[in-house]
Amino acid sequence: MKSNKNKSAAMLKFDNEQVSVHSVVTKYQGFFKMNEYSLQHKLFSGEQSQVFTREIFERGDAVVVMPYDVKRDKLLLIEQFRPGAIRGEDSPWLLEFIAGMFDENETPIEVAIREAKEETDLTLSSENLVPIMEYLSSPGGMSERIHLYLAHFDCDQVSDGAIYGLPEENEDILLHLVSRNRAMELLSQGKITNAATIIGLQWLALNYQAFSVQDASTK
Repeated sequence: MKSNKNKSAAMLKFDNEQVSVHSVVTKYQGFFKMNEYSLQHKLFSGEQSQVFTREIFERGDAVVVMPYDVKRDKLLLIEQFRPGAIRGEDSPWLLEFIAGMFDENETPIEVAIREAKEETDLTLSSENLVPIMEYLSSPGGMSERIHLYLAHFDCDQVSDGAIYGLPEENEDILLHLVSRNRAMELLSQGKITNAATIIGLQWLALNYQAFSVQDASTK
């Protein structure tokens, strides 16, 4: 799968060379970090902006893994509690794909393999993983970059309804094996509200036939 990163960059007028960061001050440091940036950048008019400040939530980068059994046309979803969702009226237990943050010096592939094992007991390798895209979650106020992968797997590797997760991280994860059509129904019904899962499913809706053709050609 070819990346569109270079094509996108060719359409943009400016790059990092047109930004000057004058200072970075840490305003909060806990599990996550909040930095205040003082910066300026070139304007489309050709002039320079005034120096201004922005508070940026530095939560680190993350990897999302979408397990897909091509032969059976099934997906593995996980259900878990998300404290960031308690403000809404819907349930704070969300349907998602496997996801996790980077440990020190890890590559995206290493994160994908580790998180799949921790959250679902699914054993993956680099050969199972197909890079889909990288994207910024909310760049107006957060620096997080998501690395999204499709993972080829066999449904027999996992048990529908099994419970996993690391107790030391207060994880309580329920596995759901669903057909691709059922996942798309849940998406269209607004039952899936996690951004990375929505993006992954929409990508699969556009590309699943290519994987079906590849699978048929190997038989």
